[in-house]
Amino acid sequence: MLRVSVKWLLLLLITSSFSFFHVQSSVTKKAYIVQMDKSAMPDSFSDHHEWYSSKIKSVTSQKEASEEDDLDRIIYSYETAFHGVAALLSEDEAEKLEEEHGVVAVFPETVYQLHTTRSPMFLGLEPADSTSIWSERLSDNDVIVGVLDTGIWPESESFNDTGFTSVPAHWKGACETGRAFTKHHCNKKIVGARVFYRGYEAASGKINEKDEYKSPRDQDGHGTHTAATVAGSPVRHANLLGYAQGTARGMAPGARIAAYKVCWVGGCFSSDILSAVDRAVSDGVNVLSISLGGGVSSYYRDSLSIASFGAMEMGVFVSCSAGNGGPDPISLTNVSPWITTVGASTMDRDFPAVVDLGKGKSITGVSLYRGRRNLSTKKQYPLVYTGSNSSTPDPNSLCLEGTLDPHTVAGKIVICDRGISPRVQKGQVVKDAGGVGLILTNTAANGEELVADSHLLPAVAVGETAGKLIKHYALTTPNAAATLEFLGTRLGIKPSPVVAAFSSRGPNFLSLEILKPDLVAPGVNILAAWSGDMGPSSLPTDHRKVRFNILSGTSMSCPHVSGVAALLKARHPDWSPAAIRSALMTTAYIHDNTHNPLRDASTGQPSTPFDHGAGHINPLKAHDPGLVYDITAQDYFEFLCTQKLTPLQLKVFGKSKRSCRHTLAGAGDLNYPAISAVFPDKVSVKTLTLHRTVTNVGPPVSKYHVAVSPFKGVVVKIEPDMLNFTSKHQKLSYKITLTTKSRQSAPEFGSLIWKDGVHKVRSPVVITWLPPL
Repeated sequence: MLRVSVKWLLLLLITSSFSFFHVQSSVTKKAYIVQMDKSAMPDSFSDHHEWYSSKIKSVTSQKEASEEDDLDRIIYSYETAFHGVAALLSEDEAEKLEEEHGVVAVFPETVYQLHTTRSPMFLGLEPADSTSIWSERLSDNDVIVGVLDTGIWPESESFNDTGFTSVPAHWKGACETGRAFTKHHCNKKIVGARVFYRGYEAASGKINEKDEYKSPRDQDGHGTHTAATVAGSPVRHANLLGYAQGTARGMAPGARIAAYKVCWVGGCFSSDILSAVDRAVSDGVNVLSISLGGGVSSYYRDSLSIASFGAMEMGVFVSCSAGNGGPDPISLTNVSPWITTVGASTMDRDFPAVVDLGKGKSITGVSLYRGRRNLSTKKQYPLVYTGSNSSTPDPNSLCLEGTLDPHTVAGKIVICDRGISPRVQKGQVVKDAGGVGLILTNTAANGEELVADSHLLPAVAVGETAGKLIKHYALTTPNAAATLEFLGTRLGIKPSPVVAAFSSRGPNFLSLEILKPDLVAPGVNILAAWSGDMGPSSLPTDHRKVRFNILSGTSMSCPHVSGVAALLKARHPDWSPAAIRSALMTTAYIHDNTHNPLRDASTGQPSTPFDHGAGHINPLKAHDPGLVYDITAQDYFEFLCTQKLTPLQLKVFGKSKRSCRHTLAGAGDLNYPAISAVFPDKVSVKTLTLHRTVTNVGPPVSKYHVAVSPFKGVVVKIEPDMLNFTSKHQKLSYKITLTTKSRQSAPEFGSLIWKDGVHKVRSPVVITWLPPL
C-alpha cells in the first residue's frame, strides 16, 4: 500500500471514528484464537489436535494444570479454512504462547454485531414459472448457501422443500439438535443446521436455556429473514400486517440453505464465527452469507478476514454486509478484497403515511403501523414537541426511556427526534407515557431517508426538512394539532434505487487502492420470513405474531448478493469467487428509474463510488458479463505482500506455504474490477501505471474497444485500446497510464468501459491525490 501521509491520516481520522470491541472477561482467563502452522508439527505427535493441546498445556502453570485436570482449555479446533484452536488463556499465557514455535498468531476474542436497522421483481428475477433465464430451478438445486446468523425458524413456509430433489451428494454437513430443534426440522431445503456458542459462553457465562434456544432455532428473527432473502421458497400472499402483499421468494429459490447459528443476545463472538466458517467450508457450502461486522482491524488481525481468505482458497464465495455506519465516510467493515462487500439501497416500493397538520398542510412520511389504536382522520389531536428548538435535537427531544412527562404528553401526538435509542422503542416510550401517536423526525445524520417500522402505536417517520417544519409549527402555534393517516403499499416509487443513508461509506482506509463497498443491493424495507417467537418490532412488549417481517440494513442487502451469487454459481459452476464478484460489479448500473445518476438519501445529491461502489446489482446482466477480472488466491497473497506486512504477519494467510513472488508493482495492480489510482504525497510523482487482465467468458471471437470518462486532474491512456479475442477463456491484458495535469484536492470519479456492441464491461475509476506533507 502506498504510504499515507500524516495530513491525510489526520483528515480521515477527524471525519470518522473506529470501534473495535474487545471482550472484557475476567483477569484470569478469556478466549483467544490461536493460529498454528500446521506443517510445523513434530513427528512425535500422532495428530494436530494432540500437538495443539500440548502447546496450550506448555504455557499453563503446573498449579493450574493440576487444578483443572477435568477442564479442557480448548473450546474449538479449526481444521479447514483456518488452522489452530480457540482456547481459554490468561493474558500472560497468551503472550507466552505467541513466542512458541509453530504458533503463527494469537488473537483476542472480538464481538461482532448484526447489521440491521418486493426485491426479486425489482431486480428482474421473475417468478419460477416464467421464461426468465433464472427460472430453471433444477440447475441451482445443488448450490448450498451457508448463512452465519441467529439461526433459523424451520416451520416458515419459506423453507418448504416441496419439489426438491435429494440433498446434494457433495454435502457433508449435519443437522444438530437441541431445545425445540430436532432432526426432522432439517429437510431438502434446510440441508444443515449447526450451533456455535462456546466462545460466547466463555465470555458471558452459560446460556439461560429458558430465555434462549441453545439450538439452531432462531428466536431473534434476523437469521430467518436473511436465510429467506437468500434462498426462500416462493410463498404466495406474504405480507406484514397487510403491507407489501405479494409472493415472497429468495434470490435463489432453488438453492439449499445451511444455517450456522453464531449470534446470541449478547452478540456474535469471533471464535464462534471462525468455527462456523471453518465447519461450513468443510461441510461443502458454495456461498457464505455473513450479515455482521466488528469494526476495522489490519488484515492480519481480523479473524473473519483470515477465515474468509481460507474459504476463498477452497472456492467459496463470501458476501458480507458493509455496515450501517453511514452516512459518515470511512465507516465500512469487511473490506478485505477477497470478500464481496455490500452496501444498501432502496427499492421502488414504499409505505406512505400522512401527517395532516391543523393548519391544513399535509406532509408525507412512511409507516408500517397496523393495529387497534387508530386515529380518526376527521379529528385533530394535540401536538407536542418537548425539544427546545426545531433545528437541533436535544436530550428532551429524543424520547428516551423515562424522559417523557405523562402530564405533558397524555392524549397527544408526540414529536420525537431520531437518535440514541431504537426507532420503535421511542414509540413504546410515547405509548407508556399516554401519548396517542408519534411523529419520528430525521436529523441531519439521516437526511431525507425514510425507513418504515412496525410501531406499537400510530406513528409516521418523516425526513429532516419536513421534521423541522412540523417542529417549528408545534413550537410556535398555540393549540397545535395534527392527525396521522396510513396509505398502505405503493409501487413504482421514483427515484429508485437510492443509496441508503445508513449504508457504510468508503474510502477503504486499510487500502485506498481497493475500492469498497463493491456494490449496493436492496436493503431498505425488505419483506422476508420471521421467527414465530418475536414480534415485528423486536420489543419485549410486542406480543404480535407475524409470519413475515419488514427490515432494513446492510444485513438485508448482503443476502440479496449472496443469493444472486448462488444463481451465478449454478449457471457457471467453473467460475471462481472473484469471477462471480467481477460479473456482479461490471454489470451493475449507476442510474435510477428516472435515468439520472444514483442519489444519496442523506444529501439528495448524486452518490459516488465511495457510497455505491460499482453500482446497483443487476442480476439479469450478471449472468452474461462478456469479460471478467479473475483473481487467484496467490494474487490476493501478492496483494498482501504490498501491504508492508512482516513475514510472520503474512504467514497468517500462507497456510498453503505461499511466498511472495512480487508479481504486483503495488496494491493498485491487483486485478480488481474497480480501479483506484492513488498518487502519493510526493508532488514530483506525475505518472501512475496500473495493469489489468480480462478473461473472455462471452463469444469466442469478439472485439472490444475502450471508453474512458474525462477527468479534470489527469490524462488517461489505455494500451491497447482494442482487445481482440479468438477463443473462450482467453486472457488479454491492458495497461492504464494516468498522467497528472493538475493535482486535485478531492478524489475524482469516473469509469472505464470495454464494449463489443453487446456487452458493456464497466469499471468504476477513482483517482486520489494524497496531500503533500
